[in-house]
Amino acid sequence: MKTIDSSTLSSFAPTATLRVGINLGNPILANEEPNTKRLYGVTIDIANEIGKRISLPVQLTPFKTAGATVDAVKTGEIDLVFVAIDPVRGADISYTPAYIQIEGAYMVKAESTIQNNEEVDVTGNEIVVGKGSAYDLYLSREIKNATLLRAASSQAVVDDFMSGQGNVAAGVKQQLESDAKRYKGLRMLPGRFMVINQAIGIPKARTDYENTTAFLSDVIAELKQSGFIADAMKRHNIQGAKVAD
Repeated sequence: MKTIDSSTLSSFAPTATLRVGINLGNPILANEEPNTKRLYGVTIDIANEIGKRISLPVQLTPFKTAGATVDAVKTGEIDLVFVAIDPVRGADISYTPAYIQIEGAYMVKAESTIQNNEEVDVTGNEIVVGKGSAYDLYLSREIKNATLLRAASSQAVVDDFMSGQGNVAAGVKQQLESDAKRYKGLRMLPGRFMVINQAIGIPKARTDYENTTAFLSDVIAELKQSGFIADAMKRHNIQGAKVAD
């Protein structure tokens, strides 16, 4: 088991509590029990394991979107986040290697003439996507002809779509499939338009962030190799994602 030296630990968790941002915008990674507000999921399990390894208490702070989670780590409000690896965010955030890979997919109404992913980026199409999500960042770079319509969060995408906005919905495949059960007349386009690599991110503003990243990267490698992450995914009944290579 890898250890962390005292100066790196002070840089990593300056308040002597590991403050972790939990993105509730991605149900594959984390969820909140509606009555008790208890957080649970793969990222919570990983956060608690890191806390054990550095012998510090863990403080979990939930956020509704990935964008809000990223903003909080940039301002130093939290010490660690679980987000998709993205070059835009990478200007301020140092990433570990990925621990989970998730598919991004499109959904349309049953009567839509769109049959495959290649037909989405066409002038006149409007894609509804969660503002600040990994999909928003990716599609903002890749979409050349269609228009992006940004919902307040990933969870709001299908509701906005069904209220008449856009003609394509984009997001986590499982989130779209789950939300679609509340409505009739929807279908997923086959395959995926991107694979999202989920990783741990820490602020580059911290003095010893490179050593912290190295420590966390070793921890993630151990958790993947030992089966910890695969077991967590099974325990939380996660479908449609896989332990990253």
